This record gives sequence, C-alpha cells and structure tokens, in this order.
Amino acid sequence: MKKYSLGLDFGTNSCRALIVDLSGGNEVASSVFKYPSGNDGVLTSTMDPLIARQMPQDYVDGLEHVIKQSLEIASGKGGFNPSEVVSIGVDATSSSIMPVSEAMTPLCLLPEFKNNLNAMVWLWKDHSSTEESEKITALAKEYRPEYLQKTGGAYSAEWFWSKILHCLNVDPEVFRHAFSFIEIADYLPAVLTGVNDVRKVKRCISAAGHKAIYNRQWGGLPDEKFLDLIHPDLALLRQRLYEKAYMSVEPAGFLSEHWALRLGLPKDVVVSVGSVDAHAGAIGAGIEPGRLVKIIGTSTCDMMIWPGDKEVNYLPGISGVVPDSIVPGYYGIEAGQAAVGDILLWFVKELTPLSYGKSIQDKFNNLTAEASQLQPGETGLLALDWNNGNRSVLMDPMLGGLLIGQSLYSRAHEVYRALIEATAFGAQIIINRLKENGLEFQEIIACGGLAINNPLLMQIYADVTGKTIHLAKSEQTGALGAAILGAVAAGKERGGFRDISEAQKKLTGIERSYAPIADNSLTYNQLYLLYRQLHDSFGDAKWQGSLSEVMKALIRIREDKRKN
Repeated sequence: MKKYSLGLDFGTNSCRALIVDLSGGNEVASSVFKYPSGNDGVLTSTMDPLIARQMPQDYVDGLEHVIKQSLEIASGKGGFNPSEVVSIGVDATSSSIMPVSEAMTPLCLLPEFKNNLNAMVWLWKDHSSTEESEKITALAKEYRPEYLQKTGGAYSAEWFWSKILHCLNVDPEVFRHAFSFIEIADYLPAVLTGVNDVRKVKRCISAAGHKAIYNRQWGGLPDEKFLDLIHPDLALLRQRLYEKAYMSVEPAGFLSEHWALRLGLPKDVVVSVGSVDAHAGAIGAGIEPGRLVKIIGTSTCDMMIWPGDKEVNYLPGISGVVPDSIVPGYYGIEAGQAAVGDILLWFVKELTPLSYGKSIQDKFNNLTAEASQLQPGETGLLALDWNNGNRSVLMDPMLGGLLIGQSLYSRAHEVYRALIEATAFGAQIIINRLKENGLEFQEIIACGGLAINNPLLMQIYADVTGKTIHLAKSEQTGALGAAILGAVAAGKERGGFRDISEAQKKLTGIERSYAPIADNSLTYNQLYLLYRQLHDSFGDAKWQGSLSEVMKALIRIREDKRKN
C-alpha cells in the first residue's frame, strides 16, 4: 500500500498544501489559499509604514481549505486514499509571532482586542521594532557578546525579542494580557495536534535558534539577568516561554480527533515539529554539504549546512549559525536579502508606464522581454537593492534603495534590469562573505517563485556569480520540505523515512541549469566593483573612499557596449 505525506507551507501572502507519494516521489496534488485580510494578506498602518501584521484566522482557514482541496484533487485522480496519509509537516514565515492566552487563543480574537494590530501576528517583514533591536544589540555587545557571535553581530528588528519589546513599549495592555508569545511555525502544528496549553507546545529550533537567541551552549533562551537589563517584564515573560526547543524532524504529536474528523484523515497521522519556511524550502531543494541553496521570492534566503563536528567561527553579517536548525547533526547557516521580488513588484506596480501593458503580469512579461535584449552594462545604470533595508551583510533596516546613472533617455525596462542586477550583486556580497570565512561550496541550487518564473534573473545571477545555478526540480520546495520533515518524523516503520538524506534521494532533484556566459561575467565583474563602492559608502560609516568616478565608469562601460 502506498504512503503519503502532506506538506503545508505558510508564506507571506498565501499558504499551500502538497501531497507527496513517499514511494514513487511524485507530487500528487496541491492547493493554494490566498489570505483574505488586508492587502494580499498583510495588514498595514497609515500611522507607521514599517508595520506589517496578519490575521491568525487566515492561517487556520487556509489550512483547512488547502488540505481538503488537495485531498479532493488527489482522490479524483484515482489510486489515492486519505487513509494512506501518514504524516503532516508544517512550515511558516519567521519571525512571525503573536501574543496568545494561556489556552492558546490569539489575543486579536478576543473582543477587547478585535482590530488591534498589536494583538495580531507580527509578520516577519514588520520593521517597526528598529529602536528595540538597537537596544538589544547594544546590551548584548556589552554584556553577552557570545549571543551576537551566532547572529552575525547584530540583533534584527525582524526577530522575536525586538517585536515583543516593541509591543511592550507601544501597547502595554496587549503585553499584559499575553500569557506568552508564539511563532506561527509553532502555533500551527499545535493547532493540528490539539494542544490547548501554550506551555505544552513543542517549539522548533529552526525559529528559536535563528530568531530568539536560543542555543544549548548557554542553556536555551537568553538568561533572565540579561533580559532584565533589556526590560524587567521580559525576564518575567521568559518563565512563560519555553526551556527546550525541538528539531523539525521530531514529532509534535498526532492529528487531533477534532481535525481528523474535520479533514477526513486518520487520527494516527504524525504531525512534525514546525520549521521556518526557508529551512523547509532548503530541504525540498536538496540542501546537503557543499551546496548553497537560494530561495528567491519576495525576499531571498541563502542557506548552507556545515558539519556539526567542525568549528564555525564568527560570521559577521551572516544572520544565523545554529546547530540542528535545518538538518540534524549540522549547523544551519542562514543569510539573506530583505527584498528581491518585492522590489520588482514595487517597480512594476508603481513606476512602470502603461505602454508596457495594462495588467501587472503583462508589464512583467514585456519588461522582461525587452530587458533580455540588453547586454550587461548597456543601461549605464546601477542600483542598490535596499528598498526594504539590508539583511546581509550589513544587517541594517535603516537603509533605502538607490538608482544612479539615469539619463533623459533611460527606459523602464533598463531600470528593471538594473534592479535585477542589483539583487544579484547583493547575492554576490553574501557569497563572498561566506568564502572569506572559510565556508566553501561547490553548487548553487535556486528555488522559489522568481527562480521558476524569471529566466532572465537566473541567467544574470549565473553571470554575476560566475557559477552554474541549478533550478530545483520541485516548484513547491517549501511544501515539499515540510512533507519530508513530516515523513521523517513518522519514521520508517510508518512508511516514512529514516532521515532527511534518504528522503531527498527519493523526492528531490534538478530541473535545469543556468551556466555563466564568460563575456557577461567579465562585464559584471567591473560593475560589481562599482556596486561594492556604493554598498560600502552608504552602508559602512567607516568607509573612506570616493564615489567621484562611479558615474563616469558607468558611462564608459555603457558606451563600450553600445559601440559593440
């Protein structure tokens, strides 16, 4: 009898389910649910443009919709029975946290906090906690420098403690009513397994290690004395959080009777401990030693794993070095760019004229087609990809985008190409930082919406990095990775897998590859040096160079290309 695993992937704007045949490796059925609240699922505020929140009910409604629909699609194909589903794995964005009661009720679902943004989910890309992150970073530098050794040298406004402290500062009533705070990646497996006491939730190392400074080296979460320095109420809150975090290949529990009946699944379905979406995506893309995985979507996450028995030194600007966070027995190493697809979408929606099309998709298609006809350097333009701040390697949300070299003849598709190139140069900055610190890799695997749908971007990335970039076989690596985690949690005896490597050999692969074009790489090497000057001058207060030659160099490169 066949066995199946169901992967659930909760992204920024939508969630999806994927049913995977564990014996044949086929992706049997999938379903997508777009979050209905706010703008593309995100609630914002006119009072503070840095706010990005979500409704937890959107997740629960989406969970039910995608599971039921994917089961219906699979059943309609024949040869599938829901009773053969042995596991469910869940991933979600992070750090996306919310305040909850002791009984696991999101505060925004209580009458007194209805429509209160601070009682909702604080989405990963909420940057309203910048001052708090600076305070945490400053105190850690003085009193707990070992904490920052694992976070790249700074603590981010996107992360767990910054958001909780900001909630305490701006809305003490919400903080006072919150028994605890929980990551969505932990909340959803708890919902499925019927946990109604927040103290009994199995929290994942995936989020705890990369976002909440959890590390076994210092006994778990930051100690109460340090938290008391930040704010005494955080020290008290620590007692209501957790002492232990779990690997995502471990079982969170079994599907509750309530959800089994509601979904039409067996009660003995194993639900794995949650995972950060990027980490699950890396697993679904085939991460292994010697591979860098790039998940290229609204933002980008870069991930590697490194043997747990080898020393990993301090990696400045690399935002996470955590044992067992992606694959057991390995350090999970994570870096990233705060916006990639979001930059292109902003440009298309807000600044691209109707001459490129009436719909957003038409504009994308026409911009890409015309930009593909250009040679590297032909636009004379150079941009910084910091429209949503800089995650790696500067770790500074207080930065913005930049475009130089425009003339009276610059066209929209030229700007579009320059923005893609800027994100590729930002990716090269990260790659160089990894190499500078001895973290070598032989392959780059790309996945995510942009990697799948934008061949121009993929070719530019290959040309800029000078490396062949492989596109992962699955178009749904996050959901596939979640399904793999569920199948490993279920174990061999239930029809799952012994470990992640065994599952990857059966379920993952390469769809196609983009090789660098030598002439393009030569030009991009010149442009990268100019990008690096902009990067350092605006991002490093200690930089002492000169930008006087940058525009002239861009013009010289442009004219050389146009002559040829």
